[in-house]
Amino acid sequence: MSKDAPPHISGTPESSAKARARKLRMPPLRRRRLEFDDVNVVDKAMMKKAVGGTVVGNTMEWFDVGVYGYLAVTMGAVFLSDADKDAQLLFSLGVFAATFIARPLGGVVFGRLGDRIGRQKTLAITLIMMAASTFIIGLLPSYDTIGIWAPILLVLMKLLQGFSTGGEYAGATTFVSEYASDKRRGFLASILDLGSYMGFALGAAVVSVMQLLLSESDMVGWGWRIPFLIAGPLGAFAIYFRLKIEESPAFQATLDAQEASAKAGDETESLGTMGIFRAYWRPIVLAMVLVAAVNSVGYALTSYMPSYLTDSKGYDPVHGTLLTIPVLVVMALCIPLAGKLSDRIGRRPVLWIGAGSTIVLAVPAFMLIGQGPVATTLLGLLLLAVPVTFYVGNLAATLPSLFQTSSRYGAMGISYNVATAVFGGTAPLIMQGLIALTDNDMSPAYWLMFTSVAGAIAVIFMKESAQRPMPGSMPSVDTEAEAYELVAGQDENPNLDVDSLPFDTLGSQQGTQSDADPAPAGTADHR
Repeated sequence: MSKDAPPHISGTPESSAKARARKLRMPPLRRRRLEFDDVNVVDKAMMKKAVGGTVVGNTMEWFDVGVYGYLAVTMGAVFLSDADKDAQLLFSLGVFAATFIARPLGGVVFGRLGDRIGRQKTLAITLIMMAASTFIIGLLPSYDTIGIWAPILLVLMKLLQGFSTGGEYAGATTFVSEYASDKRRGFLASILDLGSYMGFALGAAVVSVMQLLLSESDMVGWGWRIPFLIAGPLGAFAIYFRLKIEESPAFQATLDAQEASAKAGDETESLGTMGIFRAYWRPIVLAMVLVAAVNSVGYALTSYMPSYLTDSKGYDPVHGTLLTIPVLVVMALCIPLAGKLSDRIGRRPVLWIGAGSTIVLAVPAFMLIGQGPVATTLLGLLLLAVPVTFYVGNLAATLPSLFQTSSRYGAMGISYNVATAVFGGTAPLIMQGLIALTDNDMSPAYWLMFTSVAGAIAVIFMKESAQRPMPGSMPSVDTEAEAYELVAGQDENPNLDVDSLPFDTLGSQQGTQSDADPAPAGTADHR
């Protein structure tokens, strides 16, 4: 070897001795300690505004979705009036399912947008599109007026609805989860689903009032339009509140860090859609299976049951809708309790309760509904609402905790909407098709049991996220006293892994959460 070779390449005894000497002079590596300024203390005023603005918008979005479900029989008669009743119902449910075809595309587009320009702006866009498309449905001419163009226009508007909704739930859950403190994330995120099911209940109430006041011919002639037209003023009200909320601290910290890196000439390239899937394919698959289980039973109760009661059980449209309203209201009020329970005992145990109660209660629920009397039907619906409560009360906090902040909206958009499109939107069509195929009114119960077995298995592979920081974020607490307590007890806290916190990537940022750079493909942090 040349005598001019650099010392760090040379293998001579002299160079080795110098290396050992340098190593001895180096100070020992010190483990990074959590300090007070590393901890995000939640701004309570901003938190209330964020939750309120998101819930109002979410309620309005699901009012729009629910109205169509409760008018499924009427919509078939309006937009395919020359077909028999079975074909009309299948068409109407098929249009409802077609809405979900556009959801994965909306999830991808709005997910990428939300990770680039922010959650708040993207959520405002989705709400504007949803309100506009719903309002336009109320103005569409019927089949008797323009023939085949009527169902075509209906499908187009429902596809636009689905496209906008694809960015709504993923964005709303991401937004509130990033705002919430670690110990209250389950409770605060579950309030979103309280708004969702209250939106369904509000849609059912409006449709029921119309059905009580109007004859069936008037409903088919013009009454069906009113619930859709209400979306105009409701949408304006919800958009006003949503524009008042501010960006989440966790995402703002990510934007600040990316801006600082760009100024330093160390700009990182964000993950594209395929990059997100490669980096997070394991948690994405787990999320899809869980969402399939949750939405199968959830949409069975909200979107399918009114049609099931009317078409299979002989209830008139008014009672088929009215019977679901008290169940939805009671369930909506109980959802935050399930979210709060998950903050105490963990997400996984409560999700298992949801899966187990579906497996145990699905058959008794459908048996009671099939008895005929109103009392047993209500009891059957309440039994079906039990697993939905435990499932849904945890979903909004569980799913965002599977992904890093910098790619969370995009990953949520993919996982939630693909699963919802395949198993949620098609749930009414699948269950009605199973009844037609088997001539057995109990077949929907067996389908719900099957999907919940898959959901229970998925939970086994999920790591607990309750009372822990979001992946890639610093700890978040409600008060300064909690921040000091967290710092003082960091070595004994079983819910805090200091070594996994993103100190070196973003550094500490006073008063805000931080986020690590996206994990490279195949190395995502799945804790």
